[in-house]
Amino acid sequence: MDRLDAVLAHIDANLEPALERLFALLRIRSISTDPAYAAECRACAEWHVADLAGIGFAATAHATPGHPIVVGHARQGSGPSALFYGHYDVQPVDPLELWDHDPFEPKIETRADGTGVIRARGASDDKGQVQTFVEACRAWKAVTGSLPISVTVLLEGEEESGGVNLPPFLKAHAAELKADIGLICDTGMWDTATPAIVTMLRGLCGEEVTIHAADRDLHSGLFGAAAANPNRVLARILADLHDADGRVTLAGFYDGVPELSNALRTQWDTLGFDAGAFLGAIGLSEPAGERGRSALEMIWSRPTCEINGMGGGYQGEGFKTVIPAVASAKVSFRLVFDQDPHRVRAAFRDHVRARLPADCRAEFKEHGSGRAIAFPVEDPAFARAREALGAEWGKAAVFIGGGGSIPVTSDIKTALGMDVILAGFAHDDDRFHSPNEKYDLVSFHKGMRSWARILAALAEGRA
Repeated sequence: MDRLDAVLAHIDANLEPALERLFALLRIRSISTDPAYAAECRACAEWHVADLAGIGFAATAHATPGHPIVVGHARQGSGPSALFYGHYDVQPVDPLELWDHDPFEPKIETRADGTGVIRARGASDDKGQVQTFVEACRAWKAVTGSLPISVTVLLEGEEESGGVNLPPFLKAHAAELKADIGLICDTGMWDTATPAIVTMLRGLCGEEVTIHAADRDLHSGLFGAAAANPNRVLARILADLHDADGRVTLAGFYDGVPELSNALRTQWDTLGFDAGAFLGAIGLSEPAGERGRSALEMIWSRPTCEINGMGGGYQGEGFKTVIPAVASAKVSFRLVFDQDPHRVRAAFRDHVRARLPADCRAEFKEHGSGRAIAFPVEDPAFARAREALGAEWGKAAVFIGGGGSIPVTSDIKTALGMDVILAGFAHDDDRFHSPNEKYDLVSFHKGMRSWARILAALAEGRA
């Protein structure tokens, strides 16, 4: 039996102790956004320090203006190295009444098909995923006394509440954290049988606009038609953000947006994605984005403009004939490839100002920004990780895009100059951020085995 086979056998034989450790972690109420749980967040960081130290990492919880950041090093000389990122904080559990049990008392449920799931807040996002990597390291240490490559583990406690303290931490500790490749597990499978590596993530630009007109709300019988109505002004401005074909009309919006490469388009076409089923699961039927684009293109490789919230005038019970003094909207842009969020923000504000009638003014509020990011799949590390995942799951891993944003990937690329392999084992039905969050037992078990294989694969040929 070679070393990797022995490590995999150790993982199989020690699934129960690994679950016990995960359950202990899941019981910690590390809700980062609520100050009432600050002590629990510290306790969670300390739990990780002790756990990592127990398998030979030199681990420390670093204080920040918010929650601690955990760093653990397991150096293996001058060979290849990796930085693994995860987060130990979780989302609030509200509404609590929609949970079938205490969200911080984890349990294993058996579904009708006989498969098991771990049910608890953080089971999938991100404690269960983090522990798949840590347990893979534990198995390598137990069997061989060392890891195949040097590993640094970086765990933050504010991912679910903005993560404002991580970027300056990365810059301040860049020399300590730099490695050959980054590893992140906060992603999912393509489907329950097909592993995936996310190679592109969209950026984000958030804006809030408020239209002001009269100095107070007005009686529509006395001032109707004569007075500017911010609701009507705002509705027209927002309607003009898209043309009849679903394209965004902002000047220069598509600058830096190339067509999808033939290689990626061909691979995506082989995925068998059913747009009808995807939309049908949420009660819809037709893709609503750019005409002539596939649903996968819309989600992964095309930019978007979405109106996330609107308000103005009376919205309570009954009816009130009022012309409001103000109306507001929150608008987000998902960005791809080389789009510049600052240029997009400026173009949006120009769009609004150009459509303001007399007696109206606009006020803007920024809600964050970040560039899209894509990683070079031709890098040998990506090929090795893909082969390792395929060996574990018996099915070739696919390179996919991500419709959302994971800001830490851009932070790591910018501050540390590293590419990142995003490989996780969550499923679309894991209900992260929702009541009754779960993580499949198969994902936990095979996730550990997958990371054990990836560590071995990264050790090959990266001197």
